Amino acid sequence: MKLNKTVFMLLAALMTFVAASASDRIYHDGSMLPAPAKALLEKNFKAKVSIVKVDKDFGRVSDYEVVLTDGTEVTFDRSGNWTEIETSIDKSVPSAFVPKAMSEFVKKNHKDTKIVGLEKKGSRGGYEAVFSNGIEARFDSQGNFLRYDD
Repeated sequence: MKLNKTVFMLLAALMTFVAASASDRIYHDGSMLPAPAKALLEKNFKAKVSIVKVDKDFGRVSDYEVVLTDGTEVTFDRSGNWTEIETSIDKSVPSAFVPKAMSEFVKKNHKDTKIVGLEKKGSRGGYEAVFSNGIEARFDSQGNFLRYDD
């Protein structure tokens, strides 16, 4: 009986430690961002960093979610590479992030529409884009149109 109580206490302490070390952190500046993320924000966005949420899994940074003062949201992986950009409906994702083929597709097939969301898709590559008219589309890693999403 005493052994069960000891094992239970050790497990409870371990779970508390894991939960505490895995918790997300919120910052009000970009000082903790990796250098590539800082450089990308400075070069491509006029708005300043408002909030940074550092997501952790098992005590290790998994990604950084950055909200700028104009409402734009940029997500970076743990190395500081961007993975997702979302803007408000009246703005657009900066052209530096949009492959040329994707930009040409939007101009040709969705006149007066902007790209307001862009996400790099994991290991298979490619992009998922959200247009200001609400349409979502998939593109390959070169920016060539693949299909519309539901």
